[in-house]
Amino acid sequence: MANIGYIQVVRHCNHFCGFCSNPTTPYVHTFDTMKVLVDDLVKRGYFGVILTGGEPTLHPELPRIAAYASAQGLHVRMITNGSRLADPEFARSLAEAGVRLVHVSVYSVRPDVEAILRGTEGTLEKAFAAVRNAHENGIEVNINCVINKLNADHLDENIDHWITQHPYVRHFVWNNLDPSMGRAEVNQAQFTPRLSDFEVSLQRAMRKLHASGRTFRVEKVPLCYMTEFAWASTETRKIVKGEERIVHFLDNKQTVRQTDWEHIYAPACNHCTLRPICGGLFDRGAAYDPEELYPVFVSMDAVVETIITDPSDPSYPLRTLPAWKKDFEKRLAAARSGEDKPRASAEEMHPPDAPSVGMVTEKGLRLFEAKRKSEAKKAESLGVSMEHVDVALPDDGPSGR
Repeated sequence: MANIGYIQVVRHCNHFCGFCSNPTTPYVHTFDTMKVLVDDLVKRGYFGVILTGGEPTLHPELPRIAAYASAQGLHVRMITNGSRLADPEFARSLAEAGVRLVHVSVYSVRPDVEAILRGTEGTLEKAFAAVRNAHENGIEVNINCVINKLNADHLDENIDHWITQHPYVRHFVWNNLDPSMGRAEVNQAQFTPRLSDFEVSLQRAMRKLHASGRTFRVEKVPLCYMTEFAWASTETRKIVKGEERIVHFLDNKQTVRQTDWEHIYAPACNHCTLRPICGGLFDRGAAYDPEELYPVFVSMDAVVETIITDPSDPSYPLRTLPAWKKDFEKRLAAARSGEDKPRASAEEMHPPDAPSVGMVTEKGLRLFEAKRKSEAKKAESLGVSMEHVDVALPDDGPSGR
């Protein structure tokens, strides 16, 4: 399987998104603590690693750890807001270090909306420059977009801009807002959309990309809201292929291994033909309404066949529908044997052999406290709430909110 792991390089950022799900913590990384995590992914036979944050480009050892991961045979990717990648020299250094692909996060091509979502003025032009610099240095560029209440009505407008102004961008990723962590948890009313808020614009955006020959993936959106393109669901593709994901969180969650891609369903879902391969409603924060889910009646086989025969994704070995069905039934039987077990929370999915992620130092604690103070002022000026700190702090640290 083409399993890809995530390493949070830092947990601070130079932007201040009101819906950030991975805000500042006192944990820090050195090259050596990151090297251990790269080695862990190699040991597990992972295809690649995504370096993320916070804003990963703020770590001084980023090029060095990227070069090390590349030398170990991992496909090295990065998720960034593009602020430092807007510097051509920095973009060149990452390309030379072996970064093969960057996901540049842009939420809206409307400058006023992007500024509100970023909590910072002037970020959009830097993101555009970052995309150009990465492309000019031979780094493949994907565009990441978190679906939220403020951009839900113009996802297709964003696509129009990328197709006309940056035609070399060929792949897009949408992540529906996770309302369960960080500032997203405490600012749900401001940023969490209803599923119906983005249904039309997401469909238009996917159709435009598909018609142009580009590719895309959609995460945390149930299949009843993307039926025409159900094969593009990240959860569905992982369910079909039996993939897993490991995230090395730079907080007290530490390493989380996810193999269960199913979440919340409504009674109507029992009548849906796509139920066996649908991840359902991702909502650990009780912000979405399961009543918005509805059954669809399309061929599951057609969706599966599109996924397992995808020529751009050669990792799955079973390329025929009969072979897949036999394998899938075996996996379903194994899952049914544990039906009486309660579903594990993210905090309970810790691999017993996982290495320690980062460390908490006196300096890290001082920086965390200083960052919290400055961010509190920023939050007050923007009218957003600060996140709870229980997940940010080590288990033996203060657990106040």
